[in-house]
Amino acid sequence: MQDAQAMLDKAKLWPKGNGLDDMQVGQVFEHHWGRTLTDADNIAFTTNTLHFNPLYFNAEYARAHGHPGMVLNPMLVFLTVFGMSVEDLSESGGAFLGVEDLTFHEPVYPGDTLTSRSTVLELRPSNSRTDAGIATWHTEGFNAAGARVIDFKRTNMISRKVQGK
Repeated sequence: MQDAQAMLDKAKLWPKGNGLDDMQVGQVFEHHWGRTLTDADNIAFTTNTLHFNPLYFNAEYARAHGHPGMVLNPMLVFLTVFGMSVEDLSESGGAFLGVEDLTFHEPVYPGDTLTSRSTVLELRPSNSRTDAGIATWHTEGFNAAGARVIDFKRTNMISRKVQGK
């Protein structure tokens, strides 16, 4: 028990992510290396979230409807692209305030690797919290061929650097 406390006493808080003061309108964030989504990812997500569209779990049905095989559940695509942006944009903490203009441009298939980037659209101080601000970003997701498959705007409250600290 004493060893654990000694370790905690030595630990330093390591800041995560970018805050409002680290960003500028127009700044582009190329998010990390990407994520390859598999059949297993798709089937687990689709069944766990009770999406019963057979395009997402029945290859024969998907082929009969013009696809080369199963289609990745669009909400899995959305959440994967959204998740890739968190480290750069909102990991510093703060309330998630919403998504607007969510558009799915192309179907995504198992085995495809998604990458993403975000552009800062708006930054403003919070009216209610001096230690935070409101940021809005435009995030785009791309498949391995470079085609844009999804885009959306999202808004978060994020931390600010407190003056004097």
